[in-house]
Amino acid sequence: MRRSICYSEPKIALAGQPSPIKFTYSPASNLPKGTRLKFDPLSRGRKIDWEIPSANAKSKTSGIWLIPPTGTKILGKSVQGKSLVCPQFEFVLPQEVKAGEEFSIILNGVEKTDTAPKAQHHVQRRRPFYLYIDTKGKGDYKDPEIFSIDVRGSTLHNIRVIAPSMVSKNERFDIVVRFEDQFGNLTANAEEGTLIELSYEQLRENLNWKLFVPETGFINLPNLYFNETGIYRIKLLNTMTNKAYFSCPIQCIESGDNRSIYWGTFHGESERFDASNQIESCLRHFRDDYAYYFYGTSSFENESETSPDVWKNVTLQVSEFNEEDRFVTFLGMQWFHDAKDEGLRQLIFSKDNKPLLRKKESKSNNLRKIYKSHSPKDLIAIPSFTMAKGLGYNFEEFTPEYEPVVEIYNSWGSSECLKKEGNLKPITGGGKGVEEYADGSIRKALNAGHKFGFVAGGLDDRGVFERFYKSSQVQYTPGLTAIIAQTQSRESLFQSLRDRKCYATTGARMIVSLEIASQGIGSIISTGAKPGLMYNRYITGSVIGTCLITKIEIFRNGNLAKEFSPNEDSFDFEFDEMTPLEDDLLKPTKEHIPFTYYYIRAQQEDGHIAWGSPIWIEVTPPSTENSNADTNTNGKKIKK
Repeated sequence: MRRSICYSEPKIALAGQPSPIKFTYSPASNLPKGTRLKFDPLSRGRKIDWEIPSANAKSKTSGIWLIPPTGTKILGKSVQGKSLVCPQFEFVLPQEVKAGEEFSIILNGVEKTDTAPKAQHHVQRRRPFYLYIDTKGKGDYKDPEIFSIDVRGSTLHNIRVIAPSMVSKNERFDIVVRFEDQFGNLTANAEEGTLIELSYEQLRENLNWKLFVPETGFINLPNLYFNETGIYRIKLLNTMTNKAYFSCPIQCIESGDNRSIYWGTFHGESERFDASNQIESCLRHFRDDYAYYFYGTSSFENESETSPDVWKNVTLQVSEFNEEDRFVTFLGMQWFHDAKDEGLRQLIFSKDNKPLLRKKESKSNNLRKIYKSHSPKDLIAIPSFTMAKGLGYNFEEFTPEYEPVVEIYNSWGSSECLKKEGNLKPITGGGKGVEEYADGSIRKALNAGHKFGFVAGGLDDRGVFERFYKSSQVQYTPGLTAIIAQTQSRESLFQSLRDRKCYATTGARMIVSLEIASQGIGSIISTGAKPGLMYNRYITGSVIGTCLITKIEIFRNGNLAKEFSPNEDSFDFEFDEMTPLEDDLLKPTKEHIPFTYYYIRAQQEDGHIAWGSPIWIEVTPPSTENSNADTNTNGKKIKK
């Protein structure tokens, strides 16, 4: 029995490059004259997707044609149904095509091949194209015939080192060297004879390795170590082009200090892969391509976004991908209520196989019920996008046991403060977008006595964010969260979040620290234990950037207290703040203990920003250290 034959020429395309392709089809049975053909390039029309060819006869760039067994080529007709994101292309056979004969569909440039439709920006094995055939000519199409080609990485453009941000002296660690094209794909497409010299910048100049570009596009280098504390950057020199590449900074600390910095996000999805329907590819993408140490899923709770089957698959993949010391996954979801005392939340579970908390269900139709049915050890609710008008959160029902951190930034803007108060990435809309909501200001919430750390979210185009793409809403780079923890495990990362040992960036892996009286970010210090703080605060810190640091600001109670302009890629600072503490105390209500808080904000030359979680100083008399009173994490007196 004869079978139809589908094949493509060439069989390989390079990511993002003009790709003339000939799709040839040989039917298993005769196709009568008038048979309708529909070709679907399976593109969503985004910049990263396969470029859509033109069906305009006057086009001078690209086109799509049918070449029958005999006769001249026929330009395709663009068809687009209501449910289609991008057009498909129809042809009508001008003659009978007998079994075993061939016809072709060509994607090419009109006059030159370099104007052919460009391939998608990401690599993919057996990338499909669909051909539908209706022999009756009525447009009643059945299952498609499938062509496929391999999309591979383009020319070598960048060399990236994946390395930890913090290691202990003499501690062994591994790095991965990735050879990437301009779109971040692994590639071996380099000039013949290309060698890469690897060395440590500034220190260990005696170490100099030569690497070749492997077929896999990456090399794993195990068992590196530093025998002196300091700041290191691994240098990679392409000897063919004499261009140097540097890793993000690596801080080597004293032996015995088991802290490390783990990068990732709890709120965000990939531009390439849908974080619900393509969760397996999405997790692999964040783990391998972005080199995240942790990732939390963030499906919206409504059934139109997340069906029971999708949630079941998400929970399964999160459980399977979780691997200590490599890639930690958290099951999470987004929950939104338009009430200003609830707003948008990213709910993070500490354990697997949790049910999706749908707002339409009575047991989870408000946050109070959700908190009542979960222990703080099992759930963290992160207020997100708090300064977005119509989506924001006014912090009036702030619950510190469940809300130890707040999202200060995501791709749609920062909720730090109003633009007129110095917001560097303000929420800016227009048309169908959203503007600032003053009551959702994080500074305002801190001044009201609420205690929480800072995290950052990434890109999101689902749920309440979906309409932003069709508006003039200003979009920024996806953010990153840095968690300072002892180990790379769910328990350790979850506990560090509860302790506010974290900070946020706009995407750069900057190393940020701030200490007051040797207590780091997220700490609550009592003057009862350290009475000298009433008169002098010895403040130290450092910022290690991925490029030049242009400004470091220390804020006290939301106001600028100290500023540095280093113009260096790393900067240590120390100063004594001698202003009497009692001259600038906050006491929002009678229940609150008087307090002051500090936090750090750093800016780089390339526009990236980092925000360190605050440090609080509470004013308590020395006698209370042994009394029956204590304070909770929201700065209110409680009795034991």
